[in-house]
Amino acid sequence: MTQLNRTPLAEQAADHLLERIRRGEWALGQKLPGETTLAPQLGVGRSTVREAIRDLAGRGVLASRQGAGVFVTALEQPEDWDRVVRRADVAAVIEARIAIEVEAAVLAAERRTSDELQAMEAAARERAARQESIEIHVDADTALHRSIVAAAHNEILVELFDSFTPRSRQAMIDLLRLRGEYGGDADHQNHLRIVQAIADRDGTAAATLTRDHLLALKAHLG
Repeated sequence: MTQLNRTPLAEQAADHLLERIRRGEWALGQKLPGETTLAPQLGVGRSTVREAIRDLAGRGVLASRQGAGVFVTALEQPEDWDRVVRRADVAAVIEARIAIEVEAAVLAAERRTSDELQAMEAAARERAARQESIEIHVDADTALHRSIVAAAHNEILVELFDSFTPRSRQAMIDLLRLRGEYGGDADHQNHLRIVQAIADRDGTAAATLTRDHLLALKAHLG
């Protein structure tokens, strides 16, 4: 006969603390009571409270500060990033790209190296050449945009771009199928102008061109 395991006490305690945070018992940034107070409230030992706090810290809800105590850092457990991205519609994907890539273009204009500029120019040429299919073209387009983000020298922007790429790729494929055409000369020239602005270290122009390009994509959604 199979014996079912009960939910561990620490997990139960963590869920109970999270529910109290959701109800507003402790505000964002507020310090939690100490273990000696929480333990009898939860009906568990102090070691279980410590495990529950570690659990919620791992979920991004609490943070322990050396010598200060435990503080509320979120009022809800953050949803898994991959799940959020997979669920996003095409408009949300483009808006997120604007947030990431416009700032990346500004920073790339300031920080790019000669080698990075050469990589952008090569990626732009490859993008213009890869017209065999929408999927191949989107992959070449992504490589160009990533070369710009990489030249921003901001590891968080790169991480965001990379983690976003699978959903962004599918969104762009869906959008180009909706449009019925892709990779035309005007589109290629727009990308060349972005690269040229970065070459000229003109962050304002690079940002404006990037934003206009992405907003034009969004406009095709109707």
